[in-house]
Amino acid sequence: MTINRNPARIRNIGIIAHIDAGKTTTTERVLYYTGQTYRLGNVDEGTTVTDYMEQERERGITIQSAAITCEWKGHQINLIDTPGHIDFTAEVQRSLRVLDGGVVVFDAVAGVEPQSETVWRQADRYGVPRICFVNKMDRVGADFDRTVQMIRDRLGARPIPIQMPIGVEATFQGAVDLIAMRGLIYTDELGARPEEIPVPAELLDEAQARRERLVEAIAETDEELTLKYLEGEPISNEELWQALRRATLQGQLVPVLCGSALRNKGVQPLLDAIVNCLPSPLDRPPITGVLPATGETITRPADFDAPVTALVFKIVTDPFVGRLAYVRIYSGILRSGDQLLNVSRNRKERIGRLMRIFADKREEIKEVGAGDIAAIIGLRQSFTGETLSDPDHPILLESITFPEPVISVAIEPRTKADQDKLADALSRLADEDPTFRVRVDENTGQTLISGMGELHLEVLTDRMIREFRVSANVGKPQVAYRETITQPVEAEGRFVRQTGGRGQYGHVKVRFEPLAPGSGIQFEDAVVGGTVPKEYIPAVEAGIREALEGGVVGGYPIVDVKATLYDGSYHEVDSSEMAFRIAGSLAVREGIPKAKPILLEPIMEVEVVVPETYLGDVIGDLNGRRGQIEGLEVHSKGMQAIRAKVPLGEMFGYATRLRSLTQGRGTFSMEFSHYAPVPETISKAILEGVRR
Repeated sequence: MTINRNPARIRNIGIIAHIDAGKTTTTERVLYYTGQTYRLGNVDEGTTVTDYMEQERERGITIQSAAITCEWKGHQINLIDTPGHIDFTAEVQRSLRVLDGGVVVFDAVAGVEPQSETVWRQADRYGVPRICFVNKMDRVGADFDRTVQMIRDRLGARPIPIQMPIGVEATFQGAVDLIAMRGLIYTDELGARPEEIPVPAELLDEAQARRERLVEAIAETDEELTLKYLEGEPISNEELWQALRRATLQGQLVPVLCGSALRNKGVQPLLDAIVNCLPSPLDRPPITGVLPATGETITRPADFDAPVTALVFKIVTDPFVGRLAYVRIYSGILRSGDQLLNVSRNRKERIGRLMRIFADKREEIKEVGAGDIAAIIGLRQSFTGETLSDPDHPILLESITFPEPVISVAIEPRTKADQDKLADALSRLADEDPTFRVRVDENTGQTLISGMGELHLEVLTDRMIREFRVSANVGKPQVAYRETITQPVEAEGRFVRQTGGRGQYGHVKVRFEPLAPGSGIQFEDAVVGGTVPKEYIPAVEAGIREALEGGVVGGYPIVDVKATLYDGSYHEVDSSEMAFRIAGSLAVREGIPKAKPILLEPIMEVEVVVPETYLGDVIGDLNGRRGQIEGLEVHSKGMQAIRAKVPLGEMFGYATRLRSLTQGRGTFSMEFSHYAPVPETISKAILEGVRR
C-alpha cells in the first residue's frame, strides 16, 4: 500500500458502545462489505477478525481495541473496534484520543446503557463528532424511537434520525432513507445487494412527517438554509447532506441510523454516513502542543510539509515481530529508518519498520503521512501517551490520562524457574496496559498486581500463563484502598550521618495539608532566603512522594495531600541530594501520623436492571451492602433500572447473588465513581484483616 496523499479522504473512526451492543459484529460486517474479508466473522463462533485473542474468542467479548484499515467509495477508513466492558475503559480512552469521529452503537432493546454514557462523556471530553447506529432492530422488544429519546434525555445530545425502520422485531426488513425518500430492503441472506424500493405506501405519511422534522432540524443549523426553509424554497438533497455534515462536525446534531448487523441489514448506509458525516483529519482543528524548551503553546496542521509529529497510543507485544507501537501521525511524513525524538523522555528513537494494521495481520509500508494511523516496529523506549517528533522541531502533545486501578491481587511464581519469567511477563504487560500496576508490598514482600476490576486481572493472569508460559499462584482479589489526612500539620525531617570522611546532612521543614478528593499529591516550594538550596528541592519532593506511596494506617498509598517545603538548613560540605531525599521521607514519617490519617475506599456507580417482581429484594440487598440508592427508572417493558453508589469491597460475588435473587434474569454493570472515607467500625475490621 502506498501513502495516502489526500487526508481529506481518510476517516479515523472508532466503534464504541456498552458491552453486548454489537460493536464487533458491526465491525465484521464493515470488513466484509468493504472487501477486507471474504466470509462473515461471528462472535459466538469465535471467527471474528478484530477479536483475535484466545481470551476474546472464548469469552465473546472485546478486550483489546483492534485497528484495521479498509476502503469504501474511494475513502480510506481506519477503524478501531473498542471494548465495551468497563474494566477495559482505558482501551476506549486511548482510542478516542487519536480518533477523529465515532460510531456509537446502541442495542435497540436496552437503549442507552451505563457504559454508553461513559464512552459518550469520554468522546465529549475529546470533542469527537459522532453518529449513532441503533442495532439489533430484529430483536423482540426493539424500539427505535425510544432509543432516540433516551439518547436525547440521558446523553443530553440532539439526535436526528436520518432513517426510519421498515418493520420491527421479526418483520424488520430495512429502512427508509429520509433524505433521498427511498426504501432499502435486504432480501438476500448476506445483505450484500440491498434492493431500492419506493417508500411503502403504509409508511409514506409518517416518513414525510419525519423528513419534515429532519429538514427543519438541519436548516436550523445553517443561516442560508433557514432563509430557504422559511421562504418555502426547495432544499436539495446535496445541500441537506452538506449542512448535516457541518452540524455533525460542530456537535450540533448527531445523525441516527438503524439496522441489524447480525442479520446483515443496514451496514452499507452506515458506511455512507461515516464517509458523508464524520470528519477527515483536515476537518479537525490542528493539534496543539507545547515547545519543550519554553513551554510556549504551538499548533501543527495536518500537512505533509510540516515537521513530523506523532502520538503513541498503544503498545502491543507480538509473539512474531516483538514490540509494536501504534501511532497517530498528526503532521509530516514518517518513513522507515527515520530518527525521531521521543519528546516526553528526551530520547532519540529510530523507526525500524512501518506497518499498516489489519487486526492481528499486518502489511509493511515504507512511509505514512499526516492524518493516518500505523504501527512501528523498533521503538524501545516509547510508551503509551508519549510524543514522537522531528528532532529539530520538537513539540510535546498532551498525554493520555488513565483512571487509577481499584483492585489488587497478590501473585507469586510457583517455581524458581518461573521467577524471572514472571518479572519479564509483568513488565511487558505493564508496558501494554497503563491501568495495570505492579508493586512489591514493603511489609509482606508480596508482589501485588492492580487493575480496573476482577475481569481485567483475570484476563491478565490468563495471558501470563498462555502467552508467557508462567506458572503462578494468584491470591484473592483485594480492594485498592487509599489513605488521606484530615488536618494540617507541620513536620521536620533531619538526616545527619557522621562517618569517617564526608558525612551526610539534610534538614527540611514541611507543612502537610488535606486537599479536595481527587486532587492527588501536590508539592510547593515556599523556601525563602535559600535555607534549602534550589538544586536539592527536587530531591526533597522525590523523597516526599516516595514516602507517601506507603501510608501509616494500613500501608496504602496516601492521596489528596499538599506538601509545602517552607524551611530547612544545609551543610556546605556534607549536604547531598540523597541526604535531602531521605530528610523529605523522614518528614512524611513524622508528620502524617499526627495529621489524623483515615482510610478511603473506592465507591462504584452501579446500575442493576431487574424484573419489577424482584425490585424490593434487590434494593434490600444493595442497602445491606452499604449502597446508596440514587434513583429508579423504567428500563423496558416489565424491567426497572436501579442506580446506586456502592463500596467496591461489598460488591465481590455480586453477580452470583443477583442471579439467585432474580432467577437469573437480573443484570448489572458498575464503574468507578470516587474514593470516600471508610466508616470507623469497618476501617477497624479491614485493618485487622491486613495485620493478620
